[in-house]
Amino acid sequence: MSSSLSVYLLDVTVTRALVGSRDDQLLEVIRTEFADSLARDDDYFSHAIAKGAPTAYEALRAVIYGGPFSDEQDHAFQYGYAYDRLCSLTGSFLDNSCFTPHRGDWLSVVDQGLTALGITAVSVAAFGYNDLPEPLPYTYTPGCGEWTPEAIAQALEQFEATKRAVDESGQAPPLEPEVVEAVMQCLGWMRHAKARPGFGVIGFRS
Repeated sequence: MSSSLSVYLLDVTVTRALVGSRDDQLLEVIRTEFADSLARDDDYFSHAIAKGAPTAYEALRAVIYGGPFSDEQDHAFQYGYAYDRLCSLTGSFLDNSCFTPHRGDWLSVVDQGLTALGITAVSVAAFGYNDLPEPLPYTYTPGCGEWTPEAIAQALEQFEATKRAVDESGQAPPLEPEVVEAVMQCLGWMRHAKARPGFGVIGFRS
């Protein structure tokens, strides 16, 4: 079974602050302008909703209001997808062609490529963890992670240091072409973020 990775460029602090913001205007905009998208999600998860899981809009409202959340662990995925929807609406979607679809431990393989180039400040595999803002309940899927502006700045400095060392020695780390391509895509995300002060990256693995 394959997985996908959705990655967004946005102000991480502002985005996390939407959780519990009780922003009724934002809720109304989403309900009216994205009704078809909400309906498609409800259709896709109709089996879970029939068993008591919240609808896409109900989950979104709970996220923006900071609760209440269902006590059923099997329903928690809806709140993760609701936060993903907030990121998609407030951020810019970044090219994910090297990561969607992907199989197995591909994210960890790309992390090894990043490490080989001296980049340890960020991790692609972290997008598969559960770093949803509090008080959102734990869910394995979708996974969520973020790269802060500070981590991105450090990662780019690490890459430049490695690049200088390679230029001096003439010896580059031996990496498979597909790993190099994925690492370059990650660096592209980081450069987009660096060009926008205060911006970072939030990613979702599903």
